[in-house]
Amino acid sequence: MGAIEGQPSAVSHAKTSPAIRNGVHSNGVNNTKEAAYADVRDDGEIDADNDASAGQFAKKKPLNFYLAFFAINIVVFIFSLDSTSLSVAIPSIADQLHGTTLQSFWAGIAFLLATVITQPLYTSLSDIYGRKPLLQIAFLLFAVGSVVFGLAPNMPAVISGRLLQGLGGGGLDVLGEIIVADMTMLKERPVYLGIMAIPTAVGSILGPSLGAILCQDASWRWIGWINLPCLGVAYPLVLFCLKLRPINSPLIQRTKELDWIGMAIFTSACTLFVLPLSWAGTLYSWSSWKTLFPFLIGSIGLIVFAWYESKPLIPIIPHRLFYSRTASVTLAGAFFHGMILFALMQYLPFFYQAVKSETLIRSALSLLPTSVASVFAAGSSAVLVGPLRGYRLSIWASWVLVTIGTGLLALLSVSSSKAMGYGIPILWGWGVGALLRVPQLPIQASVAKIDDTGLAIGLLMFFRLLGGLVGLAISSTIFSNVFEASISKIIPHLPVDIQSLGDANAAIGFIPKLRTFDISPDTLLLIQNKYLDAFRAIFYAMTGVCGLGLIISLGTEELTLDKEERGEQQFETD
Repeated sequence: MGAIEGQPSAVSHAKTSPAIRNGVHSNGVNNTKEAAYADVRDDGEIDADNDASAGQFAKKKPLNFYLAFFAINIVVFIFSLDSTSLSVAIPSIADQLHGTTLQSFWAGIAFLLATVITQPLYTSLSDIYGRKPLLQIAFLLFAVGSVVFGLAPNMPAVISGRLLQGLGGGGLDVLGEIIVADMTMLKERPVYLGIMAIPTAVGSILGPSLGAILCQDASWRWIGWINLPCLGVAYPLVLFCLKLRPINSPLIQRTKELDWIGMAIFTSACTLFVLPLSWAGTLYSWSSWKTLFPFLIGSIGLIVFAWYESKPLIPIIPHRLFYSRTASVTLAGAFFHGMILFALMQYLPFFYQAVKSETLIRSALSLLPTSVASVFAAGSSAVLVGPLRGYRLSIWASWVLVTIGTGLLALLSVSSSKAMGYGIPILWGWGVGALLRVPQLPIQASVAKIDDTGLAIGLLMFFRLLGGLVGLAISSTIFSNVFEASISKIIPHLPVDIQSLGDANAAIGFIPKLRTFDISPDTLLLIQNKYLDAFRAIFYAMTGVCGLGLIISLGTEELTLDKEERGEQQFETD
């Protein structure tokens, strides 16, 4: 596979000037600072180091490598499982612990918010203090959060447990991805990314079903307890088998070099930005000052953060990561992919429950074929990058599939056959699953400085999660507005005990009750069609987002993956 013109190979990359080698141009004060910070050695030393590294990994990998990789797969499985299992259990938890609507909201959103905000911080801190220590901290936070959640006597304790799990889960997720990049060369990474796609997708599949089953047949507390045995297996393997090259610079020096001001600006601005996105259209309206004011302040804060990041010696998110067209296109694609993934994974189960009158568990089972297709696509799409001699074809085909699949979802109706009900979502699942892993390859291939790989991975995952929050906010608003406008036409003709459907904010919570009311089939069909109108509006909107993702993906360059360079914190085979 040929490299794009101007993208150096592993050998030529090592022999360029120090400024170019570290992704720095010759002009500009900050560029000079970044070049001064870079650990620049003479060309002969770099060539020798890369040759030795390539020679090491040309040999058969040691047992420790595979045990450490197995532990990372357990980690990403736990995160995927935990991030998707709680949503179905929140009504049961709130009912048992006498929680308010506000407390239920925070219990559902605390994990995701903590994950979004902390992932860039974990990435930056791990570059300074090392991946393994930060991963161990993430393990501790996640384990403590799971215990707090499992023992929670009230809703504030549930929220605290989920917040701690999110603080730890953000690190488990992003550091797991980064460490695999540290352990492998870019040329061999598609295979490992394909393997990692399996536990990620399986965890996402099992999460909703497991949450429903535990609530119905055991206790919601097991959503927390079930994490501990997995952590008990993964942590010793990480502790004893994950051998990464330590960072040699003194701890005090590293601490002084850290971008503390940037982290403070980012944390506060990102919190203010994502909080109103999470409650807009549900807890508070979009026009409420409680939504607009923090959103405006957060937006200004992020602009200030983007400006400030040109100042520090070691910024959290260096501007050089955006110099590549492929990197910018891939990050935009990750944002749109997050919008589609989160929005439809949230509302497809509701579609089956409201329009098809399925139970909670049955709706999870109805999505099982879609999830299985997503697992297979996520794994195979990354593995096939080698035989296809590049990643662009896979990315483009995936965007085409997800666009067609999302658009076809609007054809589903109350009377749709089972073949349509299963087949169309499978097409969507295949496309969205394939886009889970392959975009990591262009973002990693685009970095001019090999030690920026971790930052690039963290940024990609942040953009996807941020897109997910935006997608949830937009889809929630669309659902509420369309459902309220549609149901208002028939509210006067409905029985008194179901006229509360006139409040669109209660529409989702009302879905399980539809099967319990003694109403005529014609009335039920009328209500189901109003739900269908709202779901179709979401499908149409997300189809437009898919189209944008497809168009933007056309700007992706086919950068070479035939690189043997490895970063400072590479896996040690001795």
